[in-house]
Amino acid sequence: MTATARGYFGIGAEGISKSMNVGSIYRSAHAFGASFVFAVAGVYARGEGERADTSNSQRHVPYYSFPDISSMILPHDCVLVGIELTDDAVELPSFRHPLRAAYVLGPERGNLSDAMIEKCDHVIKIPTKFCINVGIAAAVVMYDRVQSLGNYPARPVRPGGADVMSVNHVYGDQIMRTQLNEFKETPPLKTAADD
Repeated sequence: MTATARGYFGIGAEGISKSMNVGSIYRSAHAFGASFVFAVAGVYARGEGERADTSNSQRHVPYYSFPDISSMILPHDCVLVGIELTDDAVELPSFRHPLRAAYVLGPERGNLSDAMIEKCDHVIKIPTKFCINVGIAAAVVMYDRVQSLGNYPARPVRPGGADVMSVNHVYGDQIMRTQLNEFKETPPLKTAADD
């Protein structure tokens, strides 16, 4: 059973030029439960991208194409998170994901533009020795989000799976004010010293 992550998120790329990479991001976004996918100043030939997007995600996840940064529109209170290997970026394992977020990656063989980084509320990086494929980077970030915001139990101390699965909250009986007064009037318990 998959845990339900809190909030919502979208994921996209700036200046992406390979439709297969967009298709790969799209398929992973669909699998991880993204609310939307987007590209800024990117190229996406649907026919070519569908070769990587074998889940036919466009039937399930909206795709937005913005010609430039100034035309990019995100939902109200949606936090923009850049994914880039910079010296001052927060490493992904130390990052607390916002409940409402849009993640943006740079293009193949390139970086996020200075204007895009300026627009970001946070910039994070995956702690790798060198750059990885943009589709892989997107999947790693989405996995980390789902893992950290989902309703999963804490990892076990020993290797292997968790011994205890997460359980849904169970509500107790409703307590009325008259019941509270009854609790206050209950005499104290007798102890051995009282005998």
